[in-house]
Amino acid sequence: MLITLEGIDGSGKSSAWEFLQGHAADLDPEFTFTREPTESWYGEAVRRSIQEDDADSLAELFLYTADHAAHLANTVQPALDRGEVVISDRYSDSRYAYQGATLADRLDDPLAFVREIHEPWTRPPDATIYLDVDAETGAERSGGTNKFERIEQLRAVRENYERLIDDDPERFVRIDATRAAEAVRADVLEAVETLLDEQ
Repeated sequence: MLITLEGIDGSGKSSAWEFLQGHAADLDPEFTFTREPTESWYGEAVRRSIQEDDADSLAELFLYTADHAAHLANTVQPALDRGEVVISDRYSDSRYAYQGATLADRLDDPLAFVREIHEPWTRPPDATIYLDVDAETGAERSGGTNKFERIEQLRAVRENYERLIDDDPERFVRIDATRAAEAVRADVLEAVETLLDEQ
């Protein structure tokens, strides 16, 4: 089973991901915890591009796609083949939402374009826990340290997430991430436990 954690910057998903790691021993299956960008050289190229305000958005898309393809081939699919539960901090929906936003001035339907580019190199998640927070709160929490953390950008990204949820509502578990971190993390753990029980 592949469970992904998604949300705009500042939603608290990385903290929730770390919290889940600390509670994995209390749950039955074997887990692989992973994230995007990865720690590979592909992921390093992605992180470098994030810090460059003038990085070409189309070139960035292909950097992210390469990192995602390698992540699936080298980490996600092997763990699934071993029968493990994979929990990923960001995955394909981040690519669609974020790169869909950065390409908005170049394409008529950038989200659809990004999904089409990824389609041969991805495996859809079985479930996605979406930590929902408004763009203003996300930008304040994340500090606006790079181009993806600015309010206008996060608004566009959040709109893309809503479109993804509308397209596949059964896959998403929405959690109100405007609340205290402890409450959000508790809800994330409960959501994972429920998903495992349903499986």
